[in-house]
Amino acid sequence: MQRKAYVPGIAALLAALLAGCTGGSGSNGTAADPKPGGVSVNTPAAQPGKYRTLPEACAAVSHDSLDSLLPGIKQITDQDQRDTAYEGQATLTYDTDRRVGCGWKVESTDATDHLSVDFERVVSYDNAVSDDSRAQDIYATEETAANLPEASASATPSDTGSATATPSATPSTSVSPTSSASASTSAGPSETPADLQPRKLSGLGDEAFLNDKLNSGSSTAQQRTVTVVFRTSNVIVRIEYAEQPTASTGTPDSEEMQDKARNLAQKLVDRFNG
Repeated sequence: MQRKAYVPGIAALLAALLAGCTGGSGSNGTAADPKPGGVSVNTPAAQPGKYRTLPEACAAVSHDSLDSLLPGIKQITDQDQRDTAYEGQATLTYDTDRRVGCGWKVESTDATDHLSVDFERVVSYDNAVSDDSRAQDIYATEETAANLPEASASATPSDTGSATATPSATPSTSVSPTSSASASTSAGPSETPADLQPRKLSGLGDEAFLNDKLNSGSSTAQQRTVTVVFRTSNVIVRIEYAEQPTASTGTPDSEEMQDKARNLAQKLVDRFNG
């Protein structure tokens, strides 16, 4: 009889031990909180970017666009040389899944033109930060580095009015102190119009800006460089278009170059959205 009474005693002891183990998980039976600073297993990962691949950079610009941006191409009489000019030169990169680029340089009777395009696909390696958010940060850094003039400066009546000459205008009042550094390099009798100054662009991808600089080249001719940078989701596109006239007294036309660069940017946006 004593042997039979011993077995229930062991069972009672095991039940007590099991109750003690389960009691440490919380009053409601839920799992203990993760360590401070840890990521909960229930926290959803940030959304990946829209784009998983990049286009082939040298094929991304159509022949029609190259004819417009690089007029010297149509002046090449040898067909093989012209085809080579259209092909461009691929930029050396070490991960074509993340970044690709291409450049063209063509001489004409009037000027030497340079064009480069660069595509960067941004990937965030932080589960708490989306690809788009990381791309926004990179774009914002580049926009800040461009040192664009304040929007209010380009929108003031005095700036817009200075683009048109008036009988009372004098050289000493034609240049506004709010002009950007790049605009001031094109010293002349009149200020760069507000709508041609470096600025943010609307309606081009998710966000975009344009920069315009006029610098002295290797000769006395002025070289103008127009840059357009835009972001669409997790891809950042950079376009750089430069022209240096053959004549030492030549100055590239700002409006014409900006229009060509913006037209190309819009075509690339359409290519990504198509």
